Amino acid sequence: MDRKNDGLRLMDGAGYKKIIIACDSYKGCLSSREVNEAIASGLKEWNADDVAPEIITLEMSDGGEGMLDAFLSAMKGERVKIHAHDALMRWIEAEYGIVDDTAIIEIAQTAGLALIEPEQRNPMKATSWGVGEMIMNAYRRGVRHFIVGLGGSATSDCGIGMLKAMGDDWKKIRQECSFVLASDVTNPLCGENGAAHVFAPQKGADAKMVQMLDDRARMFAEVSAKHFGYDRSEAPGAGAAGGLGYAFLQYFNAEARPGAELLLEKIEVDVLIQNADLVITGEGHSDRQTLMGKLPQRILEHVTNQKIWLVSGGVSDRKAMLDAGFDRVVQVTPEEMPLDEAMKPEVARNNIIKAIREQFAL
Repeated sequence: MDRKNDGLRLMDGAGYKKIIIACDSYKGCLSSREVNEAIASGLKEWNADDVAPEIITLEMSDGGEGMLDAFLSAMKGERVKIHAHDALMRWIEAEYGIVDDTAIIEIAQTAGLALIEPEQRNPMKATSWGVGEMIMNAYRRGVRHFIVGLGGSATSDCGIGMLKAMGDDWKKIRQECSFVLASDVTNPLCGENGAAHVFAPQKGADAKMVQMLDDRARMFAEVSAKHFGYDRSEAPGAGAAGGLGYAFLQYFNAEARPGAELLLEKIEVDVLIQNADLVITGEGHSDRQTLMGKLPQRILEHVTNQKIWLVSGGVSDRKAMLDAGFDRVVQVTPEEMPLDEAMKPEVARNNIIKAIREQFAL
């Protein structure tokens, strides 16, 4: 197929036979599954009187919001519900997944910022204790391998709460278990690019609290380095999820991987798209940062002869996206529509369906 030919039909005149839809969530609006389903609906409405192509939807996540659902959908695992604590030590019902002997842990299930009311957010008090509870529950079930999604945390405690929840069992877990971290964050633990300075303000910290959190993180790293004889506080990803990345790297010798790429590997995306005619990906807003390892760019790297469209809520630099290799760049939100209106789930869904129908009518 000629990648430069942006027609909606293949060169032999036949319609698309196989379309892959693999979009990230439109954060704060629609989940990955909901975005994919809206695009599929637009395709089906356009194609109602034609021979329908095979449409495959793939739930996506970069390790943050929706990570558990995406990995369980891809790996066909079991969902486990437990009672645990949120970041303010309130009892909640949380979920994690089990696939064979591997647990899928989305830390936002317990330590998530979305679980805390805006007026209650305080990273000086917020704890990752609930993450430790999820890991301990899976460990006691016999799980020895963990995939941990680091994203959307309310905490900046460097994983201290998680370690405390494990008690002395953290030593056995260190010896018996392996951890892979799914995260696109590459920040170190401390300093101006660290967990406190970069991420704590959005979790409710003022300037004084940011400095206190950074000092606390540095002190914890110094004590930990003396204990182990090595220091992972400067490792890429140590600053993820308020320093939870550091705790996993320092205490459990975790391996850090880009979340989107880890998921694409698990679903064997190269095999799935091999015979596809068109791949559609997207996210809530696309700009130059999209090309710095975000999900759409990761999917673009796997595309060879297929056409690939970028379908996003908003687009800031269309030319950069086209130059990077996307065959078509579609903004689903009308320019004149206010953001608060566009963020309403039903409005966003209708915007997606309308945009897809219009693209195929070109």
